[in-house]
Amino acid sequence: MGQQQLLLIVLGVILVGIAIFVGITLFQANAAEAKRNNVTNELVNLAAHAQQFYQRPSALGGGSRSFSGWQIPHELKTTANGTYDATVESQRVILIGTGNEVVTGNDSVKVQLIVYPAQYETTVIN
Repeated sequence: MGQQQLLLIVLGVILVGIAIFVGITLFQANAAEAKRNNVTNELVNLAAHAQQFYQRPSALGGGSRSFSGWQIPHELKTTANGTYDATVESQRVILIGTGNEVVTGNDSVKVQLIVYPAQYETTVIN
């Protein structure tokens, strides 16, 4: 009876260890995906700002069918979710968002969004 009980205890400890490992792995994957979604949402918000600037006449502080002169608003360059940079060209804006929290290893979440006058394209870099 002693060997059987010892075997059951060892088996139980192994199963609990595997369950904890799987739980931690799932939590990290979910945290990375949540951070990626938050950064993407803020990039879409910035894309809307850029498209509004593009459509607005220069007399009203816009770009008159050009992205030239648009900048990320100062209060949106760094948020609770990350930091954002823009490369502005006349007919497109390239936005890159970098998450401020390291979720796996030493990599942080990075998303690129290219804004055109009527649409945008999102690419997950990391």
